[in-house]
Amino acid sequence: MTTGAIAPRLGQLAWPLVLGNLLQTFYNLADMFWVGRVSPEAVAAVSLMFPLSWMFVSTAMGITAATIALVSQYVGAGEDRRADHVVAQTVLLTLAVSAVLALVGLAIRRPLLSLIGARGQVFTEALAYIEVIFLALPFTFFFFAFRASLQGAGDTRTAMWLMVLSAGANVVLDPFLILGWGPFPAWGTFGAGVATFLSRGASVALGLVVLLHGGFGVRLHLSDLRPDREVLKKLIDIGSPATLDGWARSFAAVAMAGFVARFGPAATAAYGVGVRLMSVTWSVAGAVGQATATGVGQNLGAKTPDRAARVAFVATAGTMGLLLGATALVLAFPAAAIRVFVADPEVVAEGVVFLRVVAPSWAFFGGVMTIQGAFRGAGHTKVAMALSFLSRWILRVPVALVLAFAWTLTLPGGVVVSGFGMGASGIWWAYATAAFGSFLLAVAWFRRGTWREGVVESGAPARGPGPTVDTSERDVDAETDAESVDD
Repeated sequence: MTTGAIAPRLGQLAWPLVLGNLLQTFYNLADMFWVGRVSPEAVAAVSLMFPLSWMFVSTAMGITAATIALVSQYVGAGEDRRADHVVAQTVLLTLAVSAVLALVGLAIRRPLLSLIGARGQVFTEALAYIEVIFLALPFTFFFFAFRASLQGAGDTRTAMWLMVLSAGANVVLDPFLILGWGPFPAWGTFGAGVATFLSRGASVALGLVVLLHGGFGVRLHLSDLRPDREVLKKLIDIGSPATLDGWARSFAAVAMAGFVARFGPAATAAYGVGVRLMSVTWSVAGAVGQATATGVGQNLGAKTPDRAARVAFVATAGTMGLLLGATALVLAFPAAAIRVFVADPEVVAEGVVFLRVVAPSWAFFGGVMTIQGAFRGAGHTKVAMALSFLSRWILRVPVALVLAFAWTLTLPGGVVVSGFGMGASGIWWAYATAAFGSFLLAVAWFRRGTWREGVVESGAPARGPGPTVDTSERDVDAETDAESVDD
């Protein structure tokens, strides 16, 4: 990302990430599809695990957001050995955190399920599922570490292919282990957990082979697998805001869903369909944001902050242009877009209102996500977290309360304020307002230029205890790649 035309480079990095995000969605849908053949209680049990699962994923993504920033900046600075050392420390940190979470989760699994609201048969099904999911946590965390390590070095395709294999294995195993096809017992939700455990375990084994072999931009050295307090502290300092970012998004989504539920099943169903359509745009914008993080990080490491800024501009403009096209398509056929998921006339009517209000803001959503990626690549994850918090908890949630609900409040001094009582459409307008407002904030913050200072120091010897690695093959590959781009 430090040489050649920016747009093609971004495209090469982003499309495997888009496909990987969509495959992760497909991964989850496959479990739900086959569990749905067991019982409604089984579906409810797996559904209850979604907020908890998102908390785990947010934690893993937070740790590895720091990995992307550090590895990309070291690679950009030509400090490949230091990048390798960060990879080893990331593996240590993710395995330690996931092991603690798994042990604590298994110890409190029963009261935890009761707190979430599982009762009766749903509790039994959820317990069978969650026990295996806790055991699979180290696999989940390691895969995020693997993906982030390669992504920081500019390789997004290898992790995508491992995700393809993992998702494919999960889809194949699900009916056998959940429904008891062939000689296998019908394990229900337990079988769904086992399928996830086995498929993720296989992807982790392959990922470990890739890291130990090297040749994909970074390499895992066994001699580096000793705790380095300075690097671990940096990973935690940079990664914790990204973790809090994910948690804030998760809780805000729960709050907004609770608001919508107050306006009846039609509004709730329309909201569910609308969010599914939006999730496609999030997959695209999130992937471009991740590619932007790599590009910005590498260019800051190479001491070319102006090119890093151009990477962010090209990525943001391209994402917004693409999402404007998607908006135009959806607004041309709003009812048809809703009917793909549901045919109920009342739901379709409410869904059309949702799309007409929210779809024009998709480009601004995408722009914010891309700029957040730029901040993360620079290692300024606190700014990315602040933008998420401002977008959701300062703009979206309060605006929804003011616009959607009818209420009256008398403030000190006799000042009376009240809600507009617009109903569900007030929540739709809150989404649009927050998207536009947070985009303006993100652009203004980015233009301040405080992100131009990276978070690594180049030129010093690697802290890793192992010998310096011969990087001649990497240099030859880099020169050949640069020549092909110039041609």
